[in-house]
Amino acid sequence: MDYVKTLHDIACELVNDKNKLEVRQMPSLDEDTIVLYVYASHDVDPPRGCDLMDRYHVFSTDDMVNWTDHGEILNSSQVSWGRKDGGFMWAPDCAYRDGTYYFYFPHPSGDDWNNTWRVGIATSKHPAKDFTVQDKYIEMIGMEDDCFAMIDPCVFVDDDDQAYFYYGGGGRCVGAKMKDNMMELAEPLRAMEGLKDFHEAAWIHKKDGVYYLSYADNHAENGKGANRLNYATSNSPLGPWTYQGIYLEPTGCDTSHGSIAEYKGEWFAFYHNSSISGKGNLRHRLDDITMLMILGRASGCIGRAEIIEFGRHNLNKFSKMGMLRNGV
Repeated sequence: MDYVKTLHDIACELVNDKNKLEVRQMPSLDEDTIVLYVYASHDVDPPRGCDLMDRYHVFSTDDMVNWTDHGEILNSSQVSWGRKDGGFMWAPDCAYRDGTYYFYFPHPSGDDWNNTWRVGIATSKHPAKDFTVQDKYIEMIGMEDDCFAMIDPCVFVDDDDQAYFYYGGGGRCVGAKMKDNMMELAEPLRAMEGLKDFHEAAWIHKKDGVYYLSYADNHAENGKGANRLNYATSNSPLGPWTYQGIYLEPTGCDTSHGSIAEYKGEWFAFYHNSSISGKGNLRHRLDDITMLMILGRASGCIGRAEIIEFGRHNLNKFSKMGMLRNGV
C-alpha cells in the first residue's frame, strides 16, 4: 500500500528561477521499503528566462544515497487548456489517495501569463509514470478571476485524511479544504493570516500536532533577490499563523524554495542553490539540490539554520547533502 508525504523546490535542469522540488515518501509493495520521490521542475537550455521552464521529472531513493532517475512525466504540450506557446511549468506538488497519485502544477491559460495562472492536475496509478492531465484546472472558489501571480500549489493531507490546498504569490498566500475527489475545493479560499513578508513557495508539514507553513520572503541584497526561507506555526491547518522567523538564509540564488519532511525517522529540509553555476537564478540541474538533516529544538521551533557539514551525495550525480543545525 502506497502513501505519500511531500517536499518542494528543485529542478532537473534548473537554469531559471521558479523551481520547486516535491519530495514524497511512499512504501513500495514491500512494506519494509519506504521510497522517497522528488518531483522536479525543468528549465530548457539555453537559459533565457522563467518562460522556458517545462518538462517535470521524477527521481527516487530508498536510502538517501542511491537515486533513480525516472525521467520526464509531464510537459506543457499535454495541457489542453494551457497557453499555446507552452513553457511556464513552475513549482509542482504531488499527493496520494486511494490508489491514485495527484500531480498539481501551475501553468498560464493565456498569453498574458502572469494574469492567467491556473493550477492543473494530472493523475496516475503510479508515482513516477503514466500521468494523464485532466481537462479542467481547479476552480479557485472566491478568487476565480483573481489569479495574478498565484503559483506554487501545495496539497497537504492531514491525519484525518482531510486534504487542504494552498498557493500564492505576489505577497498573497491562501488556502482551503479540498473535496474527497482531490480535484476541487470544498470552500472559498481564505487568506493565511499572520505571515510576514510572504513572497511565494508555500509548504505545509505537521509535527507533534503543530502545523508549519514555510515559504520564501522578498529579501534582497545589493539590489538583487536573495530570498530566505521563513516559517510560521498554527494549531489549525488554515491558521491563523504565528510567525516564528527564518530557518534558512540566502543560498546564493535570487530565489529560495524548499520543503521539510520526515523520512525514516529523521527530518530533512530540501532546497536549491547555485553553487555550481555561480549565477543567482541559474540553479541548473539536480546538481545543486541540497538535503539538510534538521535537529529540532525541544520547543518545536525550527530555529535559524547553520549548515555545518557538506559531502557530495550520489543522486545519480545530481545532489549535495548536508546537515542542518538549529540555533538555540
